[in-house]
Amino acid sequence: MKHLFLGSLRSKQTVIISIISLVLFVSVISFVLYQGTKKSVTLDANGETIEVITHAKTVEQLLQEQNIDVEEHDKISPSLNTKIVNGIAISWEQGKEVTISVDGNRSKVWTTETQVKDILKEANIEVSEYDLLAQGLDTEIGADNKIDIQKAFQVSLVDGVNKRQVWSTSTTVANFLKQQGIQLNEFEHVENYNLKDVLTPESKITIVRVEKVIDVVEESLDFAIRKEQDASLQEGKEKVVTEGQKGLRTKTYEIIKENGKVVAKKLKSKNIVKEPQNQVVAVGTKTIVHNMASTDNIASTDSIPNTASKDSIGSKSTVLLGSTEPVSGSEFYVIATAYTPYCKGCTGTSATGINLRLNPEMKAIAVDPSVIKLGSKVWVEGYGTAVAVDTGGAIKGNKIDILVQTEIQAINWGVKRVRIKVLN
Repeated sequence: MKHLFLGSLRSKQTVIISIISLVLFVSVISFVLYQGTKKSVTLDANGETIEVITHAKTVEQLLQEQNIDVEEHDKISPSLNTKIVNGIAISWEQGKEVTISVDGNRSKVWTTETQVKDILKEANIEVSEYDLLAQGLDTEIGADNKIDIQKAFQVSLVDGVNKRQVWSTSTTVANFLKQQGIQLNEFEHVENYNLKDVLTPESKITIVRVEKVIDVVEESLDFAIRKEQDASLQEGKEKVVTEGQKGLRTKTYEIIKENGKVVAKKLKSKNIVKEPQNQVVAVGTKTIVHNMASTDNIASTDSIPNTASKDSIGSKSTVLLGSTEPVSGSEFYVIATAYTPYCKGCTGTSATGINLRLNPEMKAIAVDPSVIKLGSKVWVEGYGTAVAVDTGGAIKGNKIDILVQTEIQAINWGVKRVRIKVLN
């Protein structure tokens, strides 16, 4: 009995082993067959490329396997119902909503494009070379998905006597002048506009060019005639003893021209350059008496006519206002910048206690007191004679800051190397 039981046990073990071997064999074969039916796919998802091994039958199933939710505005290539074949390349670009603002008017578009120019082309929005964009056409759109455009318009520009049409966007008058490379001196202005005003398509910018000059006119002065009695000269006869000489006088005028036309002329001073020399004329008083032993002396008086000077136009010479340079003074070069009493953080009061805002006509400079003493009179090339009344944190060594009244004047001055003379 014992041998029969052992023989039966061995027989059962053999059967079990055979069954397990068969199951393993079938499993391996099934796995091999299953793996063999998978297909290799290249997937480009928003610019990131990956290789995928899949049993998906269509492009849609593959994207679902990759947890990609396809929206209405996404771009899929090939289409969702395309059958998967080995080696197929699939591209998915996710659509995004972009806000386009044109002169403040906003519109929204869906797109899969990334460059600004491609998005605008897709939205049928044309941009000219004069339009202003927050981003360049060849740049990628920012993370905020916004494009801002200011459309350019033509502005009538009258610069003195020159007229032309120019392109501009809605910017301030000050920025417009800077874009056009136009500088104003301290006397010039824009008609009917402040520099902070914003341009519109109806704007007409008229610049009044102002020139302030000194005109020196030379005039001749007539000489007077002085008559003297001459007893040796027969009565009724006259003789020029000393020839008269005309004198010379200069008149200095301050002239203001707007766009080349004189609008004001003011006499500033008169100066006698050469005094006239009187002409001396001898007048005879000698009387001849016939048949008499003596000769009566006949008294006569000198007669000096009242001669008024007549104006006559002589030669002219013209010099720019403030260009007169003092003869003497301690001379050296400095770096000169400009400031206004209205700058941000400024009180308008100088270091010496002068309210610069209440003295708009004053010419003043900020200095380093170790170089130029406060209170000194200083002639500055291109500015004129000023008083050192102020200091500044950046004004150290051979540096000065000239006082002007407006920001545009300060910008126009810039940074210059100028010659100065300390007069006291």
